[in-house]
Amino acid sequence: MLGFDRSKSHRKLMMKPISGVRRKAKSVFIIAALLVAVLGFHANAALAVSDSPGKLAPASASEHPAGSASAVSPAMGGIGIAAGDLLEINVFDVPELSRTYRVHSGGQIDMPLLARPIQAAGLGPDQLASVLANDLQKSGLVSHPRITVEIKESRSRSVTIVGAVKKPEMIQVFGRTTLLDAISQAGGLAKDAGNVATITRGRPASEVIGASAPNSGAALQDFVVRVDLRRLMQTGDPSLNPELFPGDRVVVERAGVVYVVGAVNRAGGFLMTDDKGPMTLLKALALAEGLKSTAVANKALILRRSGQSQTQVPARLKDVLAGHAPDRQLEANDILFIPDSNSQKAIRRGAEAAVEIATGIVIWRL
Repeated sequence: MLGFDRSKSHRKLMMKPISGVRRKAKSVFIIAALLVAVLGFHANAALAVSDSPGKLAPASASEHPAGSASAVSPAMGGIGIAAGDLLEINVFDVPELSRTYRVHSGGQIDMPLLARPIQAAGLGPDQLASVLANDLQKSGLVSHPRITVEIKESRSRSVTIVGAVKKPEMIQVFGRTTLLDAISQAGGLAKDAGNVATITRGRPASEVIGASAPNSGAALQDFVVRVDLRRLMQTGDPSLNPELFPGDRVVVERAGVVYVVGAVNRAGGFLMTDDKGPMTLLKALALAEGLKSTAVANKALILRRSGQSQTQVPARLKDVLAGHAPDRQLEANDILFIPDSNSQKAIRRGAEAAVEIATGIVIWRL
């Protein structure tokens, strides 16, 4: 019995230090795991702060010089600030500094209360906002500046559209802009618009599409594009609606007009469209819905302007209708005048009467 009791007591004494070591090891493991978790949390938080927009320290002007790697290239699709641009700068809670600023020819802007001009050309709006925030904070004018910069006008980011549109103008390009977008901003096509729009590419477009500058011997089609407007309007084919880039110039060609006046059923000006063949006497007469019963066909005249003078060409309309003379081709701005037998005065006055009638006449689109 005594031997049994001593053995049992010995086992109890031996188990106490072993269980104590296990408890200490377990505590150390838990503490180490907690430390790893805390360190991992701080590392992730720091990474999130560094990656989140607006949390980086504002850059100074010296960190973003114009033409540096961080400067924006408008030709590559970014919105870069350039000399002559009009900027709208808002400094929250500081109305004295919130207004529009014009970028000087040297690429700088002058902001009140700042001792030196700020270099803006070559930067994007967000980059300039960071530069301004940094300078305002360093000068002690604003403790926590919040600034937004927006380009309101930019000559370097404009497309010119002229010709047969309702409002020829320079259009600001701040995003993807197509030919139809430009036509829409110009008020749409004019009544005398033809079927062709010609796009002359500027340097930014040539850089984007990979073509060299015009004077380097590049193929003409690389920087001049002719678009069939009739097909574009009818089909909406995206391949006929090219993207425009800053510096591009769009010219919507005007269709030639032939005027038919006098003793016809629908007098007016008729557009000469390329897809329907040349305009001839018979075609013009058909568009005017034929002669009136009082028409004097053998007295018909074609009035054609050549420089500062105007010539009268006998139309021989009666012979053409009878098939005894070839159908004569008309030119843009020709006036076909068919006298009315009820107005002997108009017959005698001839060309003068025709010009008076054609003035202010309705233009018909085919």
